[in-house]
Amino acid sequence: MSVKDFSNDSLELHRKHKGKISVRSKIPVNTKDDLSTVYSPGVAAPCEAIAANPEDVYTYTIKGNTVAVVSDGSAVLGLGNIGALAAIPVMEGKAMLFKKFAGIDAFPICLVSQEAEEIIRTVRNIAPVFGGINLEDIAAPHCFIVEEQLQDLGIPVFHDDQHGTAVVVLAALINAARVLNKNLNDMKVVINGAGAAGISIARLLKGDGLKRARIKIRNVVLCDRHGIVSSRRDDLNEFKRAALRYTNNDNQSGTVFDALRGADVFVGVSQADLLKAADIRTMAKDAIVLALANPNPEIMPEEAYKGGAAIVGTGRSDLPNQVNNVLGFPGIFRGALDARAPRITMEMQLAAAIAIASCVKQPHREYVIPSAFDKSVARKVAKAVFKAAKKRH
Repeated sequence: MSVKDFSNDSLELHRKHKGKISVRSKIPVNTKDDLSTVYSPGVAAPCEAIAANPEDVYTYTIKGNTVAVVSDGSAVLGLGNIGALAAIPVMEGKAMLFKKFAGIDAFPICLVSQEAEEIIRTVRNIAPVFGGINLEDIAAPHCFIVEEQLQDLGIPVFHDDQHGTAVVVLAALINAARVLNKNLNDMKVVINGAGAAGISIARLLKGDGLKRARIKIRNVVLCDRHGIVSSRRDDLNEFKRAALRYTNNDNQSGTVFDALRGADVFVGVSQADLLKAADIRTMAKDAIVLALANPNPEIMPEEAYKGGAAIVGTGRSDLPNQVNNVLGFPGIFRGALDARAPRITMEMQLAAAIAIASCVKQPHREYVIPSAFDKSVARKVAKAVFKAAKKRH
């Protein structure tokens, strides 16, 4: 199967439009009265109202419908550490998707610093104007530190590469299990890539931190470039050690290929061309393969099917079963903003995953996840997240 190279088309589009987003006024300013109302002297009135009652900021300003897309450019798509300037096109694109699918005004904030403490300090300083913070393409382990330290902001702070990916992966697996008539909770899942996405996927699949998790997969094995994340290793950072609380029940050790033997599911958030058909043959019958490395997956669908996989998904929009974060983050933030939730909880993430899965009424092998252009998805996700947020708060 040949895949189209969109590089030249994308360069021309960005060159033609000088970027993809702009700021537009909601109201015209054509007369002196208009100017006096939107700016001086009239604007003093909402300023005074907010000074007297800070909660009025949600009534009189853009705060309640505005998200900052914050990145340090340290882990951009499959490109790695390309820095703040080169990250701007991706963050612009993210802002476009917020607007397109959830009506949220988002703006790219690309930071020169890649120091966790400076990122935290900067986000705290800019937070007053935003109703939510979407952390994007920040490398592990800083992404964990930044997100955790900002949970007291009083507005949702959500690292989409972690939790957005986890939500959409779980949605795909819910429907894949339906198609194959398998019990998702009884499956063995191998995740290759123990960075931001991999650890968060493992945590959500295991229902870690949820009091009552209707989805709690029996055995999740996490792998990094050195093999299975196991207590027998002495080279694990604190985040991988913490992940042992909810992964690798049997304390298995070895390579990712060892982990794959008998596994029901492979989830790749790692590197291109990792697997061959022969590796898929070592998995359980009717295996599920979600090869999400971008732009090129760990294994192409035809190769995975050759190895006996029953269902295959990738991160690419030009292949079936695209596991794309755009199915998650717009609705998640829409629901969180509407509920005025101070944070996005595991319960809200689980609700989002179930809502996404429910958008596919009759899943089949090449349709376990809704299309990125399905307009009902963001609405259903927002409603589910809103309900979960209100239940908790």
